[in-house]
Amino acid sequence: MPNHIHVIFALNGKTAGASPRPTVMDIVCAYKSQTTRICNKEDNIPGRKIFQTSFYDEIIRNQTAYDEISKYIFENPMKWDEDELYTE
Repeated sequence: MPNHIHVIFALNGKTAGASPRPTVMDIVCAYKSQTTRICNKEDNIPGRKIFQTSFYDEIIRNQTAYDEISKYIFENPMKWDEDELYTE
């Protein structure tokens, strides 16, 4: 769907020199910041906002949850024409 994204971050438990360890909020904010910077540079549109401030997170704790969430993400674009923001 073009109005949102889904991402699965895999954390390996290493700190990469960070102390204290980054939170999910830290990781998502860094991802959004870097992605915005790269897109704006590529499109030559400085200062453009790409992401909304908030986000929804879910911790995947086992293989069953991973399989269900991966399936949802894979099938999500097929539901675009059902979205309230869909236009032809």
